[in-house]
This record gives sequence, C-alpha cells and structure tokens, in this order.
Amino acid sequence: MDIFGRFVVNLLFRGTSQSGFLRNLACFRRVAMLNVPSQSFPAASSQQRVAPAGQSGRNKVALKPGHSLMDWIRVAKSGRDLTGLRGRLIDVTEEELQKHNTQDDCWTCIRGMVYNVSPYMEFHPGGEEELMKAAGIDGTDLFDQVHRWVNYESMLKECLVGRMAVKASTALKAQSVTKDSITHLNGLAPPPPTSMLPPAFLTPPSPSSSLQPSAAPPPPQPKDARPRYDWFQTDVTVNIVVYTKRKLPSSGCTIVDLQDGVLRVEVLLGKMSYVLCQRLAQEVERSVAVQTACAVGKIQVSMRKAAKGKWEELGEPLEFHDSLFRKKDRAIFYRECMLVSKTEVTHDTWVFRLQLPLGTLMHVPVGKHIYLKALIQDSEVVKPYTPVEETLVPATQDSTQGTAATDVFLMIKVYPDGVLTPHLNNLNIGDHLSVSSPDGPFSLRLLREVTHLYLLAAGTGFTPMARVIRLALQDLGSLRKTKLMFFNRQERDILWHSELDSLAAKDERFQVEYVLSEPCDGWTGRKGRVEASMLTDFLVRPEGSKVFVCVCGPSAFTELTVGLVRQYCFSDEEIHAFQG
Repeated sequence: MDIFGRFVVNLLFRGTSQSGFLRNLACFRRVAMLNVPSQSFPAASSQQRVAPAGQSGRNKVALKPGHSLMDWIRVAKSGRDLTGLRGRLIDVTEEELQKHNTQDDCWTCIRGMVYNVSPYMEFHPGGEEELMKAAGIDGTDLFDQVHRWVNYESMLKECLVGRMAVKASTALKAQSVTKDSITHLNGLAPPPPTSMLPPAFLTPPSPSSSLQPSAAPPPPQPKDARPRYDWFQTDVTVNIVVYTKRKLPSSGCTIVDLQDGVLRVEVLLGKMSYVLCQRLAQEVERSVAVQTACAVGKIQVSMRKAAKGKWEELGEPLEFHDSLFRKKDRAIFYRECMLVSKTEVTHDTWVFRLQLPLGTLMHVPVGKHIYLKALIQDSEVVKPYTPVEETLVPATQDSTQGTAATDVFLMIKVYPDGVLTPHLNNLNIGDHLSVSSPDGPFSLRLLREVTHLYLLAAGTGFTPMARVIRLALQDLGSLRKTKLMFFNRQERDILWHSELDSLAAKDERFQVEYVLSEPCDGWTGRKGRVEASMLTDFLVRPEGSKVFVCVCGPSAFTELTVGLVRQYCFSDEEIHAFQG
C-alpha cells in the first residue's frame, strides 16, 4: 500500500473552543479523515500495486530524497505560493478547469473545491501517474476510491485555487430539494422524500416547525425500511428504543457514546449506518445499558437519571440526528481511550490494551478494524488496526459475540522508521489515544455454512485471522476444518506461535503451517515465499464442502496470493482479502 495506507497525517486547524466530543459531532459533514485504500483501487496495472513477488509492498513508488510526507508538511507550512495566484481565491468554471491538465499545471476538483496539485506531484507516494488521472477534471470519485477518509482540505490547504462555479440550473435544483421538510411526531420520523438524499439534506427541522404538517408531503414509499426511534421513561430511567425493521446480527451492531450530556447512538446495518445524536434535557449517570432483540430488530438504550422525576422532553436534536447514512459516506467518530497495559508478543510486536471511556459501549465485530489517531509533531496521524482478543483461545468456551467490551486489544508491530508506531511504543500507562468506531466490509454472512476455511496471512496480516479462527472453532457448527498458512521472515517473527501450536494440538479441526523466507539453519518447516506449488495441498475442496479463503498481509502479498487462489478455481465470492 502507499504511504496513506501506512499512516496518515491530518493538518487540522486548532484552537476551537468546543470539547473534543462535540468536535467529533461536526465530523458528520462529508469531510473525510485520512485513511486506507479501498479494495477496488488502485487498478491491477497501477504502479501502486505492482511489485515483485515477496517484497513487502509498503512503498510502491520510490520518492526522491527530501520528498517524504513530513517534507510535504514542511513545504505546506513554508509560506510558499503553491497555487500561483498569490493568495487569491477564484471561481473556476468547468472550461477553465479543463485547461490545467499537465504535470506542471495540474488542477483537480474534489467536492466542489479546486486544488493546484502540481507542487504535490513529486511528494505523492502513488506516483505522478495516479494524480494525473484527475488532471483537469472532477477527481472526487477517484479520490474516494483510494483515500475517502483523507482530510484533503488540510493536506492541500495551501494548494486551494478556489471553488467550482455552480451552474444556475444546479443551484436551483439544490434549493428545491432543501425545501422538502421532514416532520417528527413523538420522536418518530417518517422516511425521507427519497433514499438518494445525501446526508446534508437529512437534518431534522427546527423545533418551531417540527410539529407542523408538511405543506406538500412526499408520496408514500412502497415499503418504509428506514429505522425509526421512540423514547419512554420511568421515575429513575430514560430509555430510547430503535426499531431497525430488519433482523440484527448477534455479533453486535450498536455503539453508544455518552459524553458531556451528549448521547450518540450508531447502529451498523450492513452497508448503512443509522445515527441518533441528542443533547439530553437533564443529567444522567454515565453508565449505559443496551438490550437487543435480534429477531425483531429492536434495540433499547437505557440510562439512569441523576435525579428522580419526569422529563418533559428527551433533549435537543443535534446535527444529523435521526439520520441514515451509507457507511462509506459517514465520517469516522472517535472517542478517547486510555492505555492500561502493553504486553510483549515478539521482539518488535506488542498487544496494546485500550480502555473505553465510561459512558461508551462498543463491540468491534469480527473482521472489522478501528482507527487510531494521535497528534505527532502538531499533525494528526491516523492508521487502521484490526483488534484481537486478549488471548487466542478463551479460558472458557463461552462465546463473547454480541457483548460490548470495555477494552480493545490491538496487536501492533513497531517500525523504528514509522511515524505512528514509535509514538505508540513510547506511550505511558494512563496516556490516551483516539479510537474510532468499527469499519470495514467483512461480514459474518460470508462464513455461513462454511465447512472448510482457509487462511493465508503474512506478518501482522495475522491479526484479523486471530478472531476469525476463534469464531470459526467456537460458533460455526458447520465447520470441519480451519487451516492457517502463516508467512514470516524468521521464526522469532511468528505471532502467538505457542498459542497456535497449542490450539492445533487441542482441536483437530485446526491446522497451522509456517513458512519462513529467512529461516535459520535448524528450521525444518517450509521455506520461501508464497507460490502456487505451496497451495496445491493446502487448498482442497472435498466433495459436498463449502469453502472460503481469507487473505491478509502487505498489499503485494495480498494481491499475489489472491491471484494464486483464483488459479485453483476459487470464485471471488469464496475469497475475502482484508486490506490494510
């Protein structure tokens, strides 16, 4: 992956008077944070992807000396004129944008704002060729395919040319859409006029208009599949009930954050996300409870009142309260978590245990990742990590699926020349880190009725496999065999080596095989790098079986391995590649 996949730097402006929690609420505008490439991009022929077999894939384009990400930060802060306009901002027509389509004069548009990216050409880890794909055009879609969480506004702030000139017909159309009202009665919201409305048009009406019927209500939908909510109270509790109108997974789909009197509830519904956000009318205790009726799609969030009594209202709706988003369109929400322990796994890898704040309930489903965000040298750095459990095998066989844990465990390899991991390694117990809500496309539905599960992992690409193994052996009744082929440089690099060996000895359904690229003389196992001949005996398809393959590692390993698996007649529906 390119440098955005390794780490991400946001140069966010500072000095706001809002609390950190309220600043997070503002993230629900479509302003993205720096993050990881999607699975569909770069294209197979891109120089960002192509790398000789066996290489790590961490740097796809060799940058010139003095052209690192930190060097770009220094250039952006130097005061140089990076637009060529001497500080002026202009309105840019489509015709004008098209004129600036060369490497020395390259403008592109992202979400209505035009940037001169020519100064950034030699700093782009993906190479100039990738940037030139958006030269002289609206590059929003291309940008979203690679770095949809990137805070490009801060990254390219000094390259801002101006705003795209909006055609009159487009402006009139937008005005007509915003005139459509959404009426809320007793806390229950009807569906929006159209499911295609962007999040910006889903803001609830002001209190003065919320009880007035719409003058021109939208035509009824054939089926109202949009979630709704209501609330009720007792003398000592206040309760919010969400009706999702669909069956819910037992693996947990509700995230609750109660901070400074603001309650935020997010329900993860497949490719969609339903959000409630209110400033509560009165004080409550910080403890929160969630009950889920999976079969009927009902979720109840309960809080204890700080003082007995009747509330006249639940509270004040905040921006994008009672809104349904596509997951890919929503901004990531962060909360501050405390480092409570750090346990050594290998010579360069540790398990970091982060404690969620009081008032937060969050379960990270198997196969999902979170983002860590830290301030380093006055810049925000963001990187994805897939949580593991505290141990590979639990002390008891009771499944923890669906429980909202108080701690998050992250297995992290520290790179001496990295930006984020040395910072993490230097944290003291009691220090805090920003931890995001879960993200990622993996779904447990992929494992439904699977009989043979094959896992191919390289290095820390093992981390998503750890919980998949645990879930498969505990909860998949159809499972007959789970096999892990684990690639590393040396034996000392193997993560949870003894735990994997112990599990293989105890459970005949699990098998592990190690492959080393730089083994010592005494190593008796497999040697080399991933190649087709290694998979002949590994990827078997017994008669009457349902097979599934998971792959994770550096991007070059993942791309090569997925291609090899396809050669053994595995379809795309039978393969999942974890990215990151």
